[in-house]
Parts: sequence; C-alpha cells; structure tokens
Amino acid sequence: MILGTIRKRLTRDDAQFAVSLLAQGAPSERDALEDALRQQGLDAILDDPRLAEALLDRPSAAHASMPLLIYVLVRHTLREANETDRVLADFVSGIVLHFGLHDRANRIREHDDVRYDTLAGLVADADCGDPTRAFLVRAHLGHYALWLAGLFPDRIEAQHHRRGGPDLEYFDEMGRRGYQMAAEHRLASEHGVNQLFETAAERFLLLRVALNRLSDRVFFPDHHTADRLLRQVRDEGRWQ
Repeated sequence: MILGTIRKRLTRDDAQFAVSLLAQGAPSERDALEDALRQQGLDAILDDPRLAEALLDRPSAAHASMPLLIYVLVRHTLREANETDRVLADFVSGIVLHFGLHDRANRIREHDDVRYDTLAGLVADADCGDPTRAFLVRAHLGHYALWLAGLFPDRIEAQHHRRGGPDLEYFDEMGRRGYQMAAEHRLASEHGVNQLFETAAERFLLLRVALNRLSDRVFFPDHHTADRLLRQVRDEGRWQ
C-alpha cells in the first residue's frame, strides 16, 4: 500500500544537497541555511520557496535524488494552491514516485498477478470477497485516477474528444469514490489511514488540478493545444 513515506526516505545527503543548491557557494547563505536546518529541521529547507525553482533551473540539480525532486515539486505546487498539509503532499509524492516505476501503476501491489488498465476494472473488484484485496483495490482506484488525470490530462482530453472516452470529471468522480470507499473499509481504521483517505477524497479535485499544473510546467511544457488552454481556463477558478 502506498503511503506518505517520501519525506522519511530523504537522507542527510539530500539535506546537504538542498542546502548547497540554495547557497550557491555563498558562505553566509550556507551558514544561515545550516542554522535553519539545525533549529527547525529539514522542512525548513524543503519549504524554502527558492528550492523548487533551483531544482528545475540549475545544472547541478541533475544530481538530486528522485525522492527529493518529486517531493519538493509536489509540495511547492500544492502550497501554490494553499494546500499546506505536509502529510497530503507526502502522500501524493508517493503516488507520483511509485507509479513512475515500471508497471506499478497497473498493479495494486508490486508483485500482484492481476493487471488493471481501466478504472472500471478496479471498480468491479472493489467489493471482492478477499478483504485485503478489496481494500487495496479501492485505494488503488483513487491512486490510479489521480495519477492519470493529474499527470496526463491532455491524453484524457484527446481520447474524450476523438474516441468518446471518459472525461476528466469522470476521473475526478472515480478518484473520490475510490478514496472514500477505502476510508470506509475496516482495514483503513486498523492501519490508521482512514482520515488520510477521507481527506484525499474531499480534496481530490484540488490535488488533480495541482498535478495538472505540475505536469504542464515540468513534464510536458512544450505541448500546446486548444484542449490544454480550455482545460487551464476551466480549472483556473478551481485553483483559486
């Protein structure tokens, strides 16, 4: 089960790398950052508004670890949307990072035999007889909807207009439904994640639109279409 563990995976080397990237060789700036790190902890560095830009713009940022890069980009994008919950940023970062691995987006756990290629297939198994599987399928429904609609909205819009496929609103509804069903499963309470899934369900639209912005800016910045412009205009009010 994917949970918010990206921040815990960040190492001392990640912290020192972020400090060096921000300091740019200036001793006084490095001293100030090191002091903030000692006094306030790693979050003081991760939340520095300059860090996301530095990770994207400076050549030396190519050496950043993937957990550091993904967490900072997701965290800063959510903060732009006034979503300040670090637990939620950690949770979304985990989905982005894990689903970027080969075939992980299509399986409810790393070594599962069943491959899911549609949301409908996950919905069909959401009430299966195996309680553990049913719980994982419900959570994965939320994850998969957020991953696809968040990072690949242009593909969804194109398939909707050209082939009659489901639109982004469908993914929003399925994502909320998956997280809400997962929150209501008894295993969510046993594992202490019911509140996390309830929050993800409530804020699914905000999370999706935030990931859209990250995708547009970072992953697919050179893709310019009328569909993208219409989506961005439509979602602007939701962002605010």
